[in-house]
Amino acid sequence: MSFSTDVIHGGHIAIIQKAAALGRLTVGVIADEVVATYKRFPLLTTQDRMSIFKNIVGVHDVVRQVSPSGVEIIQALRPDVVVHGDDWRTDFRSPIRQAVIEALAQYGGRLVEYPSASSRGYDTFEKQAYASLAIPDIRRGRLKRLLSLKPLVRAMEASSGLMGLLVEDTKVRVGDKVEQFDAMWLSSLCDSTAKGKPDIEVVDFSSRIRTVEDILEVTTKPIIFDADTGGQAEHFAYMMRTLERIGVSAAIVEDKTGLKRNSLFGAAAEQTQDGIESFCRKIQTGKAALKTKDTMIIARIESLILERGQEDALARAFAYAGAGADGIMIHSKKKSPDEIFAFCEKFRGRYDDLPLVVVPSTYPSVYEAELACRGVNLVIYANQLTRSAFPAMRKTAASILENGRALEADSFCLPIQEIIRLIPEQGD
Repeated sequence: MSFSTDVIHGGHIAIIQKAAALGRLTVGVIADEVVATYKRFPLLTTQDRMSIFKNIVGVHDVVRQVSPSGVEIIQALRPDVVVHGDDWRTDFRSPIRQAVIEALAQYGGRLVEYPSASSRGYDTFEKQAYASLAIPDIRRGRLKRLLSLKPLVRAMEASSGLMGLLVEDTKVRVGDKVEQFDAMWLSSLCDSTAKGKPDIEVVDFSSRIRTVEDILEVTTKPIIFDADTGGQAEHFAYMMRTLERIGVSAAIVEDKTGLKRNSLFGAAAEQTQDGIESFCRKIQTGKAALKTKDTMIIARIESLILERGQEDALARAFAYAGAGADGIMIHSKKKSPDEIFAFCEKFRGRYDDLPLVVVPSTYPSVYEAELACRGVNLVIYANQLTRSAFPAMRKTAASILENGRALEADSFCLPIQEIIRLIPEQGD
């Protein structure tokens, strides 16, 4: 049998007893990083959950399961029977079920399904557990945990509570897997754009924090905050204290000074890169201001953007890592990922496990698997939702003007009922 739950109720015990009556029962406990791809993030670690099942009467052995289907365990153990509840026949797990059936068919094993049993108390707990994931002290450290568990963590931009809900709830089936975003990126560009202002740090920190709080209030996933230049080192310290207090998991601060211009202008716009010693002091000041080890400070390097070359970028990366940065973000405006790949290879030659972050806005053809195999830990899709929303809104506005009515625009508008359903009622 396979289990992803971290709460055992009477229905689970009943089906375990039925399975144990068939022979020696092995339980596959689905690993945290796998559960997090299709359900809420587990409150208990994989090891804790394995310990629980080891102490349940009728369970002969417990193994760590690294896929939703457990095909790797089926192939290794060749069990006579796989037991499961029947609720996976029609929901998003139906491809997982099919993968199990095919694996069993290779040697004559069989699938036994029992009616799934739910528990009102369990359903109530699940709602409470989901709500608890939004508590700052619980949410704050989850990005670090994800980075330690997954080969690649993916974040999507969100600039409002509604966009946050969209990122939180979007899931797609890919083969026998369910894919979703792990975290949310609070972009200064997108926040400024939503307010109709240029991306030059003109939107003050208080206003940006209100956007963060709007998203924190209705979502549970880790938040990565775009801190721009962070201002003066002393100001950056207060920024980090605020972000930590409200539950933000990471801030990414870039090594530029003066009037901030969007990086994708590159050398075409006048931009000043901070000195290495000065930026290291900013990192150290921000780190010293934190009261926990949960909130990360990630140093963003602009050397490739400003055409100062790999050696400058690497020198800065090594210095920032030495100053205590919790991760390095390397940025590029090239249409090819080649210079990013080159940087990753050389950086990984010195640092094996310090998180590497990339933002493939200008080189979108690169696959996540290509980034992961080169040592990238976090990929941020920084502005795709904002950029895709504007053509749609412009099309709708033009259609209404052209036709003098809204009927023609309805065909490419989301029904308002679907938007309403996305927003949970209090207590849901």
